[in-house]
Amino acid sequence: MGKPLNQQRKGKGSPSFRRPSHRFKAKVEFRNYDSIEREGSLKGKVIELVDDPSRGPLLMRVQFENGESRMLIAPEGVYVGAIVESGRDAEVASGNILPLSKIPDGTPIYNIEAAMGDGGRFVRGCGTAAFVISHESNSVNVRLPSKSIKSFDPRCRAQVGVVCGGGHKEKPMLKAGKMYHIAKARNLQWPKVRGVAMNAVDHPFGGGQHHAGKPTTMARGTPPGRKVGHLAPRTTGRTSAAKETLKKSQKKK
Repeated sequence: MGKPLNQQRKGKGSPSFRRPSHRFKAKVEFRNYDSIEREGSLKGKVIELVDDPSRGPLLMRVQFENGESRMLIAPEGVYVGAIVESGRDAEVASGNILPLSKIPDGTPIYNIEAAMGDGGRFVRGCGTAAFVISHESNSVNVRLPSKSIKSFDPRCRAQVGVVCGGGHKEKPMLKAGKMYHIAKARNLQWPKVRGVAMNAVDHPFGGGQHHAGKPTTMARGTPPGRKVGHLAPRTTGRTSAAKETLKKSQKKK
């Protein structure tokens, strides 16, 4: 049968594949949706910018007027000493937190709540932003970075602006050691070896480097994690129509 695939080893679970959460700086979420935010707004000040190894964008530590401190995803253009507001009466400005019902159409937003009060779930990656498309009676339509349009509860909150750190992946790594340390910080699987480059006992695609390969079709009842390649395909290779076209072209020659 061979050895378990890498995804099977990860799915089984062990300390080797556990993320080093003890090194992560903070959990990012909005403050509680209390009467202050429902009836007005609360101001805060950015006291520091934090580089968290668990995520791409920088975080900003915001100290609110009531003494509460929160770690939020920093938008583009933020700086230490900037003022951030949270609540329905907050100004529509970069970094501020407002309900979707109070954000005008066409405004770039990020860190959108999936349900009211969950702290933010959508659009949290470097350089990403969603756009408010339209407001309806019971929903707000938002265009996500994937170009798909999703409807949200008007009471769900979001931050105004674009997530900082856009374009950081365009800078070349230059050497493998740098990528090694980036992957080690989050315990990512790196380097990722191609299945065809493995031995036959390590992967269904392995063992075909120097002789005839093997089919890439996989049975429907294959164990979870080993379903790689064509899963129970009806046909493989050239279709009958393509074969007929090929025969006709050969006859003409």
